[in-house]
This record gives sequence, structure tokens and C-alpha cells, in this order.
Amino acid sequence: MKLIHGTEQHGMGTKSGSQFTGSVNSYLVMPATDGVVVNTVNFNPGARTFWHEHERGQILQVLAGEGVVCTDADGIRRLRAGDTVWCPPGERHWHGAAPDSYMVHTAISLGTTVWAEEVSQEEYEAPQSEEAPQSEGER
Repeated sequence: MKLIHGTEQHGMGTKSGSQFTGSVNSYLVMPATDGVVVNTVNFNPGARTFWHEHERGQILQVLAGEGVVCTDADGIRRLRAGDTVWCPPGERHWHGAAPDSYMVHTAISLGTTVWAEEVSQEEYEAPQSEEAPQSEGER
């Protein structure tokens, strides 16, 4: 077991560039441990990640505000506080704040992250996909 007390967190930093478009504050909750990294990220309106994928998947837990997540297969979906997203291993995606809202999420990244190109403004502003029907198990 590894216990990381809140008072021993591994730092906060403002990030722009690198793998983000716009301004974000990223708080490293747990540095790489057994291939798992946990970050809490505050995205300013319009800020977003670059396209990327994770070797063993990623879990996003939206804590506050509203945002968007996009995959090649599903298009853009709106996120709200309380939503949880599972991106399976190797699924190319990006995520960030809505144009008119900040968003705070905790990201649990499993395995290596492979970063790709920046999300263009045209991609970011594309119409959102309709919500997929819920499966029997989701109702």
C-alpha cells in the first residue's frame, strides 16, 4: 500500500503548451506508481488536451464545471460534474473544458500515454454527438 497524505501532494503547476491548448492548472495527486498516474486538472474555458491514447486506458472523473471529451469513433460529448469517462486501452481521444465553462477533473492514467497532435479549433468547435442510447446495464 502507498498512502499519500493531502499535505504531501506532489505539486501544482500552470501548464500551457506541451500537451495542452489554453491554460490549465495540473495537480499531480500521485506520481507514476506501478504504471498509474493520478492528476487533478483545472481547465480554463476552451482549454483542452492534445489527442492522445493510453496503454491501459484512462478514467476521468469530472469534479466541477462542464467540459467535453472526444474520440475518433464517438465524436464530441458534453461532460458535467459527476460524470465518469472510461477510455479503453489504445482509444485515441482528447478532453477539456467547454467553450463557456471551466472544468475540473481527476484523471487516472494507466500505463504509458502516447501524445499526438494538437486539437484544431475546427475539431474543438465541431457539433457534439447525440447521446448514445444507454445499454440495459446502464439504466
